[in-house]
Order: sequence, then C-alpha cells, then structure tokens
Amino acid sequence: MKHLTRYLLLICGLLTTNLNAEPSQLIKAFSASAEFTDIQISPTGEYLGGITIDKTEDKRALIILDMKTMKPSYVANFDGKGEVGAYYWVNDERVVLQKTYKQERIETSAYYGEMLAVNADGSKPKYIFGYKGDGRASGGTSIKKSAPIQATSYMLDTLQDEEDDILVMAYPWTGTNHAITQIYRVDVYSGKRKKLASSPVQNAGFLVDHNQNVRFSYSQDEKLNDLLYYFDESQDQWVPGDKFRGDLHEFRPIAFTADDKSIYAIGAKENETRAIYQIDIATGKQQKIIQHPIVDPNELWIDQKTKELYAVEFENGHPEYEFLDKQSTKAKVLKQLMAAIPDHRIRIVSETQDGEKLVIIAMNDKNPGDYYLFDSKKLKLKYLFAQKSWLDPALMAEVKPISFTARDGKELHGYLTLPNGKELKNLPLVVNPHGGPHGPRDNWVFNSENQLLAQHGIAVLQVNFRGSGGYGPKFEEEGYQQWGAKIQYDIIDATQYAIDQGWANKDKICISGASFGGYSALMAPMIAPDMYKCAVGTAGVYDLEELHDSGDIPKSYSGGAFLEQVLGNNVESLRAMSPTHNVDKLKAAVLLLHGEEDIRAPMEQFDAMEAALNKANYPYEKKIWDKSGHGFYTPESREIYYETMLSFIKKNLAL
Repeated sequence: MKHLTRYLLLICGLLTTNLNAEPSQLIKAFSASAEFTDIQISPTGEYLGGITIDKTEDKRALIILDMKTMKPSYVANFDGKGEVGAYYWVNDERVVLQKTYKQERIETSAYYGEMLAVNADGSKPKYIFGYKGDGRASGGTSIKKSAPIQATSYMLDTLQDEEDDILVMAYPWTGTNHAITQIYRVDVYSGKRKKLASSPVQNAGFLVDHNQNVRFSYSQDEKLNDLLYYFDESQDQWVPGDKFRGDLHEFRPIAFTADDKSIYAIGAKENETRAIYQIDIATGKQQKIIQHPIVDPNELWIDQKTKELYAVEFENGHPEYEFLDKQSTKAKVLKQLMAAIPDHRIRIVSETQDGEKLVIIAMNDKNPGDYYLFDSKKLKLKYLFAQKSWLDPALMAEVKPISFTARDGKELHGYLTLPNGKELKNLPLVVNPHGGPHGPRDNWVFNSENQLLAQHGIAVLQVNFRGSGGYGPKFEEEGYQQWGAKIQYDIIDATQYAIDQGWANKDKICISGASFGGYSALMAPMIAPDMYKCAVGTAGVYDLEELHDSGDIPKSYSGGAFLEQVLGNNVESLRAMSPTHNVDKLKAAVLLLHGEEDIRAPMEQFDAMEAALNKANYPYEKKIWDKSGHGFYTPESREIYYETMLSFIKKNLAL
C-alpha cells in the first residue's frame, strides 16, 4: 500500500474556497479538478471504489474504501508516469483497471490497452492484458507477466455470474486505421485468455446476450455507411443484419430483452427523431416503443445486473424520463430518488449484484454532482461525496432553457445562464457556441466556465444551432456545408433574441467558444460586425481548406468522407466560410488561445488566422500553451485560460 496516510488526509483536508474571495481564488475554485469521480460499489456491497487525484504527483488513483468503516483498504497508484484510467468490479473482491500514462509533451494521458487486476485489499496484483508484462503494482510490488498482445483493449462484459472471467474487446495494432475487432475471454487471476470471436468488419462494436454469446456486431465503413451483422449459430458465421435494421437510419443495437428473443435498438425513420425499437430476432419485426417528438434519447439506462434496458432519458430543456415498464423495480426506485432529491438529474451509476444498494449521482445546473448510497430495501439515502464540495450550489447561477424562432421560421432551443442575484434585464452577455458542430449539443448542466462568468455579473447564452446533435438526424444534416451560413445565422438570431427580450445589453456582448465554437467566435462577428464587441477563439478552426489537410480528422478511418459530407470540397465555398478570408469584415476585439499540441485543430489553424490578421494589420491578442492539446486538462492550464479570457472580456465590455 502506497502512502495510505496521505490519502486519508486527502479525504479529510480537501480544498475549500469562499466565493466572495479575491478574483484569483474564485478562478482557482472553478479551475480545480473534481475530488472524486466514478464512484462504484462492489458486487456484495463490502467495498466502495472511486477515482481521486494524488495531489503530490497530480495523477489519477483508485481508492477503495471499506464500507463498514469508510476508511481506505487499498489505494491503486502506479509508479512513474502510470495512472489509473477506468476500473471495473469483477467479483466480490477483484477489480480490473486500465493503466494510462501521463505524457511529457501534452497534458492528457494516453491509453495503450493495458489492463491489470488486483484484490480490494491490494493482494494478488496481476497484469492481465496488454502489450507488455512488466508493469508494477502500487508500492513497487511486481506484477507477473501475462502473454503480451499488441492491441488496445476495452471491457465488453464483466460477466457478473462468473467469478474469474471477463470479456475483453481488443483492437489490434495494425499500423493503419483498419482493425478487425477481437473478443477474448480473460481470467482476471491468471491473465490467461481465449479468443472467442472476430468482428466481420473493421473497428466494430459488439452486443452480447444474457448467455454470454456474442450476437451482434456493428460499425461504419470508410464512407460512413452503417454496417450491422448478426451471428447465425445455425451457419456458424456472421450474416448481414439488414432484416433487423429495415428502413431505420442511424441504427445501433442496445440490449437484449430478458428472454434473448428480441433486442432493443436505437434508430430513426426519415425526417424523425431517433427512437427506441424492439425487434424480434426470428422475424425482424420492429415495434417502436419510445420516442420524443423534438429530441433524441439523451441517455439509455441499462440494468447492470440483468443487462436490460429499463429507462430512457430525454432533454427538451430539462431532463425527463420514459420507462419501459412503469411498474418495474428500477422505475419505482428512480421515482423515489427523484422525489427525494428534487430538481436534479438522477443517475444510477453502480449497484450491488442483488440490486439492494445503489450508488447514484445527483446533479443539475448549479451542482456538478453529489454521490449518494441508496438502500432500496430500507429506503434509506446516505450522502457520500461531492465532486466539488467547495462550490456552494446556493451561490451558483441558474441555467434557464429557452426557445426562439430563427429568421426562416425554424424553432431552436438553447440555454441562458443567469447571474445570481441580478435582474434579468440589460445584462452583459457572452455567447458561447458549442464545439462539434455535428453530434454535440448543449445541455442543462453545470458549466464551470459559464458559472465563472456569471459570478462576474455576465449572462451566458448557448444555442443548439442547426447541425447540433440531439434533435434528430435531419436537424443535424441541415447544418452540413452551412458552417459559415445557417449555423452562424442561428447563433446571431439567438443573440438578437436575447437583445429583443431585454435580457442583454446590446452594447455589451462578446462571443467566446472552443473548437468549432472558436470558429464561430470569429465567423459570427464577420457576418454581424456590429453585434459583438469582442471575440475569443479557443482551439479554433479558422481555415476550412486547411482542415482537409492537417490534423487528425483527415487521417482517421472515415475522416475524409466526414469532411466531404459536412464541408464539401468547393474551394470558393470553403474560403467564403473561413475566418482567414474574411478579416476585412471584422470590428470586434480578438483574442486567440491555442495549444501547441492540438491535433484536432493543429497550430496550422492558429498560424493561418494570425497571418490573416497580420496581413490586414488588424489588432489582436493571443496566448499559446506549450503542453495543451484540444482543450485545457490541468487545473493550472484552466486557471491561466480563465484568467486570460475573463480579463479580456471584462476589459472589452468595460466591466
């Protein structure tokens, strides 16, 4: 056991910050990483695991607590650059964890597919899967070698009814983006493994039935076409699963029904939102069972014990829930929890094998997350930990769902963060477009950056513009090849709506975003030059021609097809939608923030934007992080980012 006393002090002596403190302390409070994440209870309820940060070494560690005493029984912490990634309870005593590595040149950790197993008391450590067998356990204890395998592994199934084995999904290292996925049965004590299956297509995922049989494999090809295969036991081979998909788009199998005779799947019909379907395996007959008219499923709830889908979460403004069986035990438990902790998003994150004790997380717009233990038999709820205990929800800003009509009549949705204690009238405003743009969406959640701005009396506007995920495939496709047109018009129309409602002071508006949001932060003020006083582009894409050539997207398996789909190849159109070719339209003050190790929006993007501004002799400010990638992942980097961004905005809005 390594430095156990230090972890006891870590739990008892956590950061506390008064939100009335000086600005630097306020920034530090919103920059700090969570104290605890990924809390999981062991199958019998004897232990509780959680990820925490070793403050001395600034590394992720797994701390395992004895539930009777709530004191640590073991701390898993690797030597050198190793740190703990995801972890999984396999049986009453054994936990499997991924080993990641802190990198020298970049703030993020890298995962190379290594899995290790150890008992809850630190005994019997074993390297069970990975490219080398010379890992070391906490405190320098040697981990015996298992046969090396050059593949990146992920947990497929912990096989709760099995004491010793798990199913591992592995992506072999081929030197290309093409890999036939493999499934292994792995002994968590010896590391011995047996190959069970290979996918019929590259880069595939799998669905396992209740008898531990691999039945479905799904993927996309290089042209973004959905691929679905079913393992036909009578033929002992994979066969195309077209009969299950039918006329559904965006199809993905989710879970088996209890009798293994049907599956639940998510898919969408033409011009509809994504829905949940039940599909008979023998006949392929589809039955739509859950659909929301405006939004797609936001979260799918699958019983950890039975592996059955039991609820679907939607978010049309605030979270709402649909249950497959409203009288089921899980449905009743969730309703009890929502009544006990009102106005929160409630999620079951872990449970004992008998389902009697559940770890839940409760979170909302003002609360980044509290963990509780719920005894479903005694109907008792016990508070465990806060993710960020130093932030008082009572002092945080409300996030208000909004809807408005765009210039062409399209109804759009978004969120407005309201400074606490301020009248919703004539407020300074920061417009914060999300990244993506295709797939992500803004949600009713706690957002540290927006909350920091609100602490300084600034409202924050977010909009789910065309192209955003979560509102059906058609809505997302309406943003294709419209990055510098309809998407920006939606952002501008949202800003105008906030002005027209009297919420925003039209003379005190900035726009600030990251990734695609960084692109929009420069592009929107070029289309509406008199609307925004300042623009903050963080890790932004500014030259769309360059996006076809540099960064990790064009190098990925289907990246070329994706860029062709969402941007097109018309040079004239790409230049018309690129901030680098539209500097002459700018009036806003500009701040560019970028990480030298960004591979998604590489430094070529920053360099192109800087060159365009210099050529036009347009004034701007900038800051470069030498170890940051596509975002800021350490508290120190976030502190500098928040301080730089906030100072720039306050200066240009005269606050």
